Amino acid sequence: QTEVTLGRWSQMRRTYLKEHHKILYYNLLTSGKLYSYLADVEDEAQTLFLRLVKKYAGKEGVTEQLKAENPMKWVRMMNNIRERVNEVVNAEMIFI
Repeated sequence: QTEVTLGRWSQMRRTYLKEHHKILYYNLLTSGKLYSYLADVEDEAQTLFLRLVKKYAGKEGVTEQLKAENPMKWVRMMNNIRERVNEVVNAEMIFI
């Protein structure tokens, strides 16, 4: 099986499995299911990330209006939200 290009979430999950869950990693690898599993992780993590960013931005008033009126504040707030959401996705989907 040739290696496919992995997204950032699936790369982190693969590395975590190799280091912390060797049996699961090698079972997936030898059964030919590793890359479909990682593709599913990538899709689910990306979906969760986007959903949570939208949810947090809505709760915290990070709107298109704010973006137009104060772009630097908007960028700071969105970067903060993305960092927090990264931590949530990592904890819930990647490093488990």
